[in-house]
Amino acid sequence: MALAINISTEHKNLTQTPLLKIWVPWSGGNLNRRRGSSVPQFCNSPTMIVMVGLPARGKTYISKKLTRYLNWIGVPTKMFNVGQYRREAVKIYKNFEFFKPDNEEAMKIRKACAAAALKDVALYFTKELGQVAVFDATNTTRERRAIIVSFAMEMGYKVFFVESICDDPEIIAENIRQVKFGSPDYADRDIDEAMEDFTQRIDCYRASYMPIDDEKDRKLSYIKIFDVGSRYLVNRVQDHIQSRIVYYLMNIHVTPRSIYLSRHGESELNLLGRIGGDTGLSPRGKKYASALATFIKGQKIIDLKVWTSHMKRTVQTAEALGVQYEQWKALNEIDAGVCEELTYEEIQENFPEEFALRDQDKYRYRYPKGESYEDLVHRLEPVIMELERQENVLVICHQAVMRCLLAYFLDKPADELPYLRCPLHTVLKLTPIAYGCKVESFFLNIEAVNTHRERPLNVNITRNPEEALQTVPDHI
Repeated sequence: MALAINISTEHKNLTQTPLLKIWVPWSGGNLNRRRGSSVPQFCNSPTMIVMVGLPARGKTYISKKLTRYLNWIGVPTKMFNVGQYRREAVKIYKNFEFFKPDNEEAMKIRKACAAAALKDVALYFTKELGQVAVFDATNTTRERRAIIVSFAMEMGYKVFFVESICDDPEIIAENIRQVKFGSPDYADRDIDEAMEDFTQRIDCYRASYMPIDDEKDRKLSYIKIFDVGSRYLVNRVQDHIQSRIVYYLMNIHVTPRSIYLSRHGESELNLLGRIGGDTGLSPRGKKYASALATFIKGQKIIDLKVWTSHMKRTVQTAEALGVQYEQWKALNEIDAGVCEELTYEEIQENFPEEFALRDQDKYRYRYPKGESYEDLVHRLEPVIMELERQENVLVICHQAVMRCLLAYFLDKPADELPYLRCPLHTVLKLTPIAYGCKVESFFLNIEAVNTHRERPLNVNITRNPEEALQTVPDHI
């Protein structure tokens, strides 16, 4: 810590280059230019992810999860649900007869909706500079898929098909129950009537369904998912982004489970308002560890796995549980570099420009010789993959880490992520549901210091210290 304070006078007006972890003279200018905070390019041309499959096969579930994951890792992605276009075109849904292949008027509307969605995909890539579009529709005919491929070739896009195949009646019935009764199509329908109508709607599609053929379509890039992940078939993965998509899709599952997120108990440095470090728990932090053990026991969780970071305060919190736990270095708190173990007041005093730059773009700002939230997200990707593979897990971690994990599950954008509230001595229970995540918060009634700093209004480098420190929480 002494070293960090001693070098501050010499390097008062220094900051780091975007890529090298060295310090260079600060010359003012734009944060984007100097810190490399532009959108990362993961793919050399836009990619369309095209869903294929009968209704109630989990296509929208997969589309939403995939969109959430890609946005979280920094790949600008948007989902285009053709069913939504159809609902806007036809305000009142009557019954399954709209989907009959011989219903010419309805077929014109459906084709127009698909065309409108494709047009919006093109606008997303050109106007919003998106990198991936998830085209969520049944796309059950070879003709429809050929139109999409032709469109993509003309525009210079890559295409990757994701086909969900399921013949298990129990899974299909559960999909209908979970999702379709929340659909505007069946807002005021009796449950049995809705089930019957939707089953007949599936039959309308089944009459013309042509699955992707492993011989005829061998030049296409695709993954086939059988019975919600019991088997996969992958063909012609073209690039890095498709490879990541395949890896992700092969790890997700729909087994009911809950993920518990908790920060460590209050630490000695928390009391002093110092960031980072590797100190042990305060007396109140130790009380929280005991309270957490009681809470988890009361939840009666089957086959619970417990994960911690390598840092003392998370390990001490886990020890109180009296169960086996696994340590992940990836779960260590964000590295604050030269600012480790400093208070916000000391950072403002010694590195005022750095303090302001972090407030300007907290997600992409990288501490000198340390990390940014963006770095942390990439460090945590293996943790997310493993959380998707597992069932019930308790993750005991740190404030910045918990924010990143929470942002993934709650689909929060990068600019909101660093300001998510993750108070000490509180457990968040996340239960994945049809298209999102249910969150329950449990404060375990052990007081702790507040470590949350609100987004400041004035982020100018020329601001005075009082304005810079206006949102700093109280500490000893």
